[in-house]
Amino acid sequence: MSGSALKQELKLLESIFHQKHERFRIVSGSLDEISCQFVTQEQILVIHCNITESYPSVPPIWFVESDDPNLAAVLERLADIKKGSTLDNEDLDHYEMKEEEPAEGKKSEDEGIGKENLAILEKIKKNQRQDYLNGAVSGSVQATDRLMKELRDIYRSESFKAGNYAVELVNDSLYDWNVKILKVDQDSALHNDLQILKEKEGVDFILLNFSFKDNFPFDPPFVRVVSPVLSGGYVLGGGAICMELLTKQGWSSAYSIESVIMQISATLVKGKARIQFGANKSQYSLTRAQQSYKSLVQIHEKNGWYTPPKEDG
Repeated sequence: MSGSALKQELKLLESIFHQKHERFRIVSGSLDEISCQFVTQEQILVIHCNITESYPSVPPIWFVESDDPNLAAVLERLADIKKGSTLDNEDLDHYEMKEEEPAEGKKSEDEGIGKENLAILEKIKKNQRQDYLNGAVSGSVQATDRLMKELRDIYRSESFKAGNYAVELVNDSLYDWNVKILKVDQDSALHNDLQILKEKEGVDFILLNFSFKDNFPFDPPFVRVVSPVLSGGYVLGGGAICMELLTKQGWSSAYSIESVIMQISATLVKGKARIQFGANKSQYSLTRAQQSYKSLVQIHEKNGWYTPPKEDG
């Protein structure tokens, strides 16, 4: 494994097992050593992992700051996992290290997801298998796995089920999402505008497009408004959105896509976004949005994020 791939793996681990995690925390991680804390009801166990130069062909070496022989025995057996053996549940019971969800795989993985959305997930997996057989794999394993997780989480989400927003994959691609914001704050002018839009055009949503790259979740998605044309709401020329969290500077790999969708929805309202009825719809395009976004990043890299550009309204 290359150094950059290992760095990315460590970043992902640190985003999942952050320092406020209630069970397991990555305290520090480098290319040759990881320090962790395992939190039990009785104590905090400090665990170290030494990564050898020949990793992953040689498994890492684990040791713990504890005199407990039971724990030492469990960690010693981690070295055998590469050879095909697994840890027995009874080994782990002593330190409550069992997974919180039953390891029934598909059953627990699919719990709380509607049949229609399960069919979409199955179709994606089928397409991925076919692409693999045809030698036409796109994206990266890391991004694909994370995007599948994000989509599953969305399909389980109460906010999604309540109809606050909808998600559709463009051409069944995990890397290209159309997101419809269906509900905004009912006290906002934008909410009233959406009611008028429904009467005039039969459309009652704001359509966003999320485009993901191979290095997701370490880089943010590119997000733009597709329709309708808006004024205010921190929406720039071409439909780009002026939000720090959508830039490399403000992004964190720990952010969920649902939280980003909800944040955009709140920002549109906060920025007093209004629908521009009768506006030329062709002014919103991917190329123009990318140009606006590039300019936006350059402005804020110079001036910080204290004041939005005037054109934001």
